[in-house]
Amino acid sequence: MTASVSMPLGGVQVGSYDGYEQAQAAVDYLSDEKFAVENVTIIGTDLRIIETVTGRLTQGRAIAAGAAGGAWWGLFVGLLLGIFSTDGAEWIGSVLTGLAVGLVFGAVFGWIGYRATGGRRDFTSTNKIVAGRYDVMCNPAHAEEARALLARFSLRG
Repeated sequence: MTASVSMPLGGVQVGSYDGYEQAQAAVDYLSDEKFAVENVTIIGTDLRIIETVTGRLTQGRAIAAGAAGGAWWGLFVGLLLGIFSTDGAEWIGSVLTGLAVGLVFGAVFGWIGYRATGGRRDFTSTNKIVAGRYDVMCNPAHAEEARALLARFSLRG
């Protein structure tokens, strides 16, 4: 019968920081000091999602956004088809046709998508996941060296 001790994900904690930039700077300092950073992991804990509302979503904005996305795809397809054209007029025709068809289909799908929500989400937003704390973890065999280096790092201010 063998006994095993489970190691937490990423190793043992050698530093803890309020912001990701601080944890990243600590690992960068370890790298600058020639520490084997492949033994280091940054783990975010106390995760939360932050949704920032960026504006009101109207039917017109949904159609415009769909048309813009569709136009980009149409332009891409038109350029691909334009490769096979034999003269400049055919190439311009392929590009403009792809652009127009993409714009129309994008606008229609934007409108359909907006109507399908039934007014339940009439706003636009962005999401990001942030952690309350960022722990710098290290392989136990290198933890003491990392702690000593990070102690000097914290004294730098």
